[in-house]
Amino acid sequence: MNSAPDRAAVHLVDDEAAVRAALEFLFASHGLRVHSYASGGALLERLQQGPALVGCILLDVRMEPLSGLQVYDELVARGVRTPVIFLTGHGDIRMAVAALKKGAFDFVEKPFGDAALVERVRDALAFDAEQRIRRSDGDSRDARLAALTPREQDVMHRVAAGKLNKVIADEMSVSVRTVEVYRARVYAKLAVRSAAELATLLARAPHGNS
Repeated sequence: MNSAPDRAAVHLVDDEAAVRAALEFLFASHGLRVHSYASGGALLERLQQGPALVGCILLDVRMEPLSGLQVYDELVARGVRTPVIFLTGHGDIRMAVAALKKGAFDFVEKPFGDAALVERVRDALAFDAEQRIRRSDGDSRDARLAALTPREQDVMHRVAAGKLNKVIADEMSVSVRTVEVYRARVYAKLAVRSAAELATLLARAPHGNS
């Protein structure tokens, strides 16, 4: 339970001690790390005091004084991207579906099977890891693009469009040799080896880095 904050864990939020104890044992028996919170307020306080939550959040719908849905709305308002799975009773399914429309990862209805719950939690952990890799790659890409000079950006877009060096030279009123130099700089700064790789990188950038 006292694991490093940057390692993936199940962040379990339930106001019933017996439920928390049972789920802690279940997840631990499957090799999953667990951080438990006795209320939604405790989870929100943790967010204020520590680094971002890595892993997934398992959130009971019916809690006091903050319901699971109220906690989820606050997580959304704070821009928390950690996937959330709701634990719901039969009467809570409509609320859980509404939460899914707001971006929640999934809900599991009580009484739930241990295997099914663990499987959904593992799916959420894998999803979180994948999203963090994508965001990290995106941050790295954006930083590399920002390092280009305006002239290099001009050449970059023309190269990505498949234009030959001679055509680019004519359009920019420079020598072919100058285009070659700029092209080499763009490839080096963006860590690509071809116009195709460059086009793929730009396609993944926000608005094509226009």
